[in-house]
Amino acid sequence: MKEYTGLLSEKTMFFESDEPYRCELGGSLPSLQLAYRTWGTLNDRRDNVILVCHALTGSADADVWWEGLFSTGGAFDASRDFIICSNVLGSCYGTTGPVSINPLSGRHYGPDFPLITIRDMVHVQRRLLASLGIEKVKLAVGASLGGMQVLEWGFLYPDLVEALMPMGASGRHSAWCIAQSEAQRQAIYADRDWNNGWYSEDLPPARGLAAARMMAMCSYRSYENFRTRFGRELQHGTSFKAESYLHHQGRKLVERFDANTYVTLTKAMDMHDLARGRGVYEEVLGSMRLPVEILSISTDVLYPKEEQEELAKYMPNSRLLYLHEPYGHDAFLIDVETVSRMVREFLDRRALEAHPAA
Repeated sequence: MKEYTGLLSEKTMFFESDEPYRCELGGSLPSLQLAYRTWGTLNDRRDNVILVCHALTGSADADVWWEGLFSTGGAFDASRDFIICSNVLGSCYGTTGPVSINPLSGRHYGPDFPLITIRDMVHVQRRLLASLGIEKVKLAVGASLGGMQVLEWGFLYPDLVEALMPMGASGRHSAWCIAQSEAQRQAIYADRDWNNGWYSEDLPPARGLAAARMMAMCSYRSYENFRTRFGRELQHGTSFKAESYLHHQGRKLVERFDANTYVTLTKAMDMHDLARGRGVYEEVLGSMRLPVEILSISTDVLYPKEEQEELAKYMPNSRLLYLHEPYGHDAFLIDVETVSRMVREFLDRRALEAHPAA
């Protein structure tokens, strides 16, 4: 099975725990490893922490995939804040997941990795913070899958995190998103080695994973973005530029990601529901007392603005911001200047409210 350690930054650190972890939906992990990165210095009060949560195929290297937010005076200012980002449980960039070796069997977990949820991801992140002596997070911020983690942080650990900034995310995965995820998973399953019940280690499901990524890219961008960027222009004879773009994205993901991981994480996203086991959805949202800054992307077809408007409607201490860009869901990765400003303004406003005379 392909290893992904070569894709990790040399600055990556690892938290390891021999304490077994019991997953929310059943199943357990006998031990844990969590890859993470930090920027800046933890102050004496240990209260200058910003927790960054990454999206589906992201990693702990937030300074790579969200580079535009790291700057003096920007969202993530290492001269003022201690920024931390960990690779989520179930991923393939240094954290325990399907590509990891199960210490009980001596083999890769592969498709036998237990079902996990967003809450599992957050509970494991909490273990990491505890190991670092962090008992206060001034802001949890993230988009897409990262935004789901941010919201769960607010419900699971409201005494630890002080403010939330979810972007391009919903309070529960819609039937629309579940259908998208399942279509992508079926593309991966189509690459199975039927003799073994799954794909063999010497025949990775490159076509299926590439096709899944191509489907996903159609929902990460918008109609207008595809129209203005590609139109009906041809490339290499009878191939359209839009086709070439999707094939390129598919190949890129195959080079850096694992198919079982993709299945594991999309299933976790489908289980996302803030009200699960907590009560009526609207009432659960209404119980949130933390300040929440919600960023909605006006052209997002995957998590449409109505879902963020619903969060803002029921969360009493929330404010809704819009990113009016033609890029679709991925706008949070593209218009980084605006996103960085919005995050820093929220942080500065929170600081002013805490110390009005400063």
